[in-house]
Amino acid sequence: MRAVPWRFDLPASLVVFLVALPLCVGVAVASGVPAELGLVTGIVGGLVVGALPGSSLQVSGPAAGLTVLVYEAVQEYGAGALGVLVLATGLLQLAMGALRLGRWFRAMSASVVHGMLAGIGLTLLSGQLYALADRRAPSTGPEKIAGLPALLHDAVTGSATPSAVALGAGTLLVLVFWKYLPPRVARSVPAPLAAVGLAAAVTAAADLPVARIRVSGLLDVVELPDRGALGALASTAGLGTILAFTLIASAETLFSAAAVDRMHHGPRTDYDRELTAQGVGNTLCGLLGALPMTAVIVRSAANVQAGARTKASRVLHGLWLLLFTALLPGALGLVPLTALAAVLVHAGAKLVPVRRIAALCRDHRGEAVVLVVTAAAIIGTDLFEGVLIGIGLAVVKSAWQTSHLHIDVEELPAAEGGGAGEGSGVGEGSGVAEGGVAVGPDGGGPLMRVRLSGNATFLRLPRLLDALERLPADRPVELDWSGLRHLDHACTVALTTWAAQHRARSSATLAVEPPLPTVA
Repeated sequence: MRAVPWRFDLPASLVVFLVALPLCVGVAVASGVPAELGLVTGIVGGLVVGALPGSSLQVSGPAAGLTVLVYEAVQEYGAGALGVLVLATGLLQLAMGALRLGRWFRAMSASVVHGMLAGIGLTLLSGQLYALADRRAPSTGPEKIAGLPALLHDAVTGSATPSAVALGAGTLLVLVFWKYLPPRVARSVPAPLAAVGLAAAVTAAADLPVARIRVSGLLDVVELPDRGALGALASTAGLGTILAFTLIASAETLFSAAAVDRMHHGPRTDYDRELTAQGVGNTLCGLLGALPMTAVIVRSAANVQAGARTKASRVLHGLWLLLFTALLPGALGLVPLTALAAVLVHAGAKLVPVRRIAALCRDHRGEAVVLVVTAAAIIGTDLFEGVLIGIGLAVVKSAWQTSHLHIDVEELPAAEGGGAGEGSGVGEGSGVAEGGVAVGPDGGGPLMRVRLSGNATFLRLPRLLDALERLPADRPVELDWSGLRHLDHACTVALTTWAAQHRARSSATLAVEPPLPTVA
């Protein structure tokens, strides 16, 4: 076994630890569970998932992307049922990894994924703005957004807690402008740690009357699943929550892996093994009653940028989280909740892909519509239903774009009309030249040729029938569909029905080449 490059991985692990600490705590508090449960998930993500094969450099832990869904689950089923939901998520991920389904997540529409992140980010941002002002957020996404003007009015007029608003706004300013400091300072201390540390110091020095984190030991918050919590699995909503956990956690993990792979030149991610590793981690988190985990791009990017070379850096970051929580739990009690809300407001804003939306509006408006509708659906309903709506819209859009059908209708010159009825299987007789134009045997007028090419699917059926029904009933018709690459059952039935109706009401010749198949 080759020696671990400690001079790279040890410093990188410290950087990741400093980034992960405030995020673990902030995600837990925003999810409505004790802060320590976020740290438990971070520890498992480092010590357990970090040691498993899959991706060498991406780091796992509680993610802001699942905060909204976890909060809703806790409110619906209680904190005691969270472990059961996460345990079922982990087992489902293990099954998916065993079936080698990890690679299929790469087929997810990018617009749906970015719409999902945008919806999560906007919901998280709007909810945490209330926490930043020491207010309780409304229960639904539309209510949160609708209440923002009143919240802003209260913050400006001083009706909200002034000290909490000022401290939260100051923390947010530190997060936004930290990167503009000299590189040596900005790189040596991560922005979330600096912002939260300064907020805690100001709170302690000025003895500000703001809410702080409530702290207890790890063993006091760890709770094994009991039989009473199994009721969450018996409802349709509970199963939907598990599917949503699985879909979002897996998709975020594997898309994060793809992004991390582009940031370094080391070993590439094995998607099926990474999905299995996440399943192991979530199974263990479920047994401990902790938050669900994903691979987190913020920590993973910090790990790569800090110079990590092997998985040792992410394992060590989990060790530092464990030691800090075990030896210095009281330090968390100094952190004001408004500072953590500011960290999550900043994280939520970064999830909204403003530049990508602008680029899609310029070049791919259909994809932009899918992204915006997915985000709006998540805000208006919930995460699971919103993602399903986005996927459905992406499928419909793709089917519409690929079902191009060209319909050419022309009057056939005499030189081309000799065989209008041969081998049709639908009508008999052929046109004879009269006055330079092909006509039917009864002299009913110029022969109309309809050429179909492309893909005839049910999505184009209205346009196809409109074109056919506009054909004159007193003229012979030749329908040529040999140029079609695909003819689905709905169009086959429609064409056969139209042919029968046309023959019934018209004495003119109808020729179809090649013959239409018989349909039931």
